[in-house]
Amino acid sequence: MWKGFPDKSGLYNPENEHDSCGIGFVAHIKGQKSGEIIRRGLEVLLNMSHRGAESADNTTGDGAGITIQIPHRFLVSKGISLPDPGEYGTGIIFFPPDKEERKAIEQWFYRIAEEENLAISAFRDVPVNSSVLGEIARRSEPVIRQVFITGDYEQDELERKLYIFRKRIENEVRNSGLRQSSYFYVNSLSTRTLVYKGLFTPVQLRDYYPDLSDPAMESAIALIHSRFSTNTFPTWDLAQPFRYLSHNGEINTIKGNRLWMKAREALLQSQLFGKDLEKLFPVIEPGKSDSASLDNVFEFLVMTGRTMPHAITMLVPESFNDKNPIPNSLKAYYEYHSMIMEPWDGPASLVFTDGRYVGGTLDRNGLRPSRYVITEDDLIVMGSEVGVQKFPAEKIREKGRLRPGKILLVDTKLGIIIPDTEIKGQLSRQNPYGNWLKENRLELEKIEVKQRIPSTLDQYETYLRVFGYTKDDLDMVFKPMAMEGKEPVGSMGNDTPPAVLSKKPQRLFSYFKQHFAQVTNPPIDPIREGLVMSLTNYIGALQSNLLEETPAMCKLIRFQSPIIINTDLGKIKNLQREEFSNITINMVFDARGGGKALQEALDRICHEAEQAVDNKINYLILSDRAVDEDHAPIPSLLAVSTLHHYLISVKKRMQIGFIVETAEAREVMHFALLLG
Repeated sequence: MWKGFPDKSGLYNPENEHDSCGIGFVAHIKGQKSGEIIRRGLEVLLNMSHRGAESADNTTGDGAGITIQIPHRFLVSKGISLPDPGEYGTGIIFFPPDKEERKAIEQWFYRIAEEENLAISAFRDVPVNSSVLGEIARRSEPVIRQVFITGDYEQDELERKLYIFRKRIENEVRNSGLRQSSYFYVNSLSTRTLVYKGLFTPVQLRDYYPDLSDPAMESAIALIHSRFSTNTFPTWDLAQPFRYLSHNGEINTIKGNRLWMKAREALLQSQLFGKDLEKLFPVIEPGKSDSASLDNVFEFLVMTGRTMPHAITMLVPESFNDKNPIPNSLKAYYEYHSMIMEPWDGPASLVFTDGRYVGGTLDRNGLRPSRYVITEDDLIVMGSEVGVQKFPAEKIREKGRLRPGKILLVDTKLGIIIPDTEIKGQLSRQNPYGNWLKENRLELEKIEVKQRIPSTLDQYETYLRVFGYTKDDLDMVFKPMAMEGKEPVGSMGNDTPPAVLSKKPQRLFSYFKQHFAQVTNPPIDPIREGLVMSLTNYIGALQSNLLEETPAMCKLIRFQSPIIINTDLGKIKNLQREEFSNITINMVFDARGGGKALQEALDRICHEAEQAVDNKINYLILSDRAVDEDHAPIPSLLAVSTLHHYLISVKKRMQIGFIVETAEAREVMHFALLLG
């Protein structure tokens, strides 16, 4: 019985897993802890049962869970000897059923704790009622234990030490080779929050964990999640909430997000973690879902010093183009951060908590609903739909919905709701982002033209043949775009053979197909959705430490479109400024040398690019202009992807940008592949 996703096989790839779910939270605005908050949270979960899903046995859910504040009074009532709240951390852990493997992992807990100047004060067997589980969930059920860890640190520092400890134990188990290592999962490990979750339907969560019905169990926050894993494999560890977030939706850019985060690790430095920072890598846990990866990066940003609103607006920014009427200072904030962190794009409704603050946000498209109610007795309830909790009309102080890109945040310590405008105002005033952009960013159209480069070519017909152009390309692709300024429209369906089965030579681009989440995503396009769409791109200065904000990070050239003309390329090549240095690398190989020559040319490109990084060059121009009777063009997608992944492997990708000068790309899909 497998515990996690199946291995990659055939057309199946576990990296394509996405979720669509029901989320929400209940909180007492003034921070008053009670069992009622937990009860109401479970009711909200139950009232969104239809947003979750069940497996083929009709009793195994896709996953459900709840995050609460650490219930100190409850834990003491169970006879556990604990210091004061905030002086210890605890978490619920999924362990392998195998007794020997479980014992080995527990020994690693003690060893790593000692190495990190922490102490394991106790393990507790978490009471469970396995009889409520469906057959599928029961076959993959882990052993569930709760760990208690102490250390001589103030609370924030202890929280960071627990984060280091958790990442180390995760890496240890993942790399251990244990047969049942996939069962192991740390739901949370914190001085502030505790997560109960599993492979349940919403109604099974409360029945499976008797803790949740104990009269001594109390919290001022209850954050919930009911999972509907669209075309995916439900597992115990991928039930939500995660350590901070619950997510309804998909991250459709997840492959790129993961790769760019991996590339950034080589440059990261943190004053809070110092040399311990490397213990936190990889930031993103391998083999998890898109929501889990988003939570990993959100947690990393918060742990390394950013506030939750700061982190969430970096990852899931609201629209900041000219069609959205937000203050210029806020536009500058978003533009600055867009230069250092690409958006985690896709339909997203998110709720999050760190045990003090609890809040929610929508992505800029607003395609996932999120409604809230505030009562006269200081309760706030947020959920994926209206009616998750019933209140008499006279008790309702305010009700409404989250708008795209907006944040609702509750501070249970101060007992206040912080408005979106106040949150964004504070963020935009952290640094003089507007001045930084004005002083450092260049606009491509404002750069002086020293020489206009003609768009004509000698031997035009020869180049058409070299790059595989056909009469269909000229008549059915270029002609409509030239005349109407948009992609040609065709009927649905494609009766040509897939590239892999075709008997005729095919461009490398033809072997790729567009990814999209058909089940849950409505059609969207930049014409009708101009408010949330942008083609703006940047290139230039060396990327530096994501964890430090400086003016140097926006020494970039801004493009209004990622596709530029020859004259614009000439501007970029001829810029005489230190922070915009560039070299050209030829994407050609010996036409008579066959596959060996192609491999040698790719190796040459990689080594020339690495040398350019070492020489502090800011960006490369990869060009196939050097084709002639002796040199054939390397497929541009092959050259770009080979170089991209090579530089990631040597931890140098973030230090340099690419511009591709190619005659091969001709369709929108081709440009999208090169960009993606």
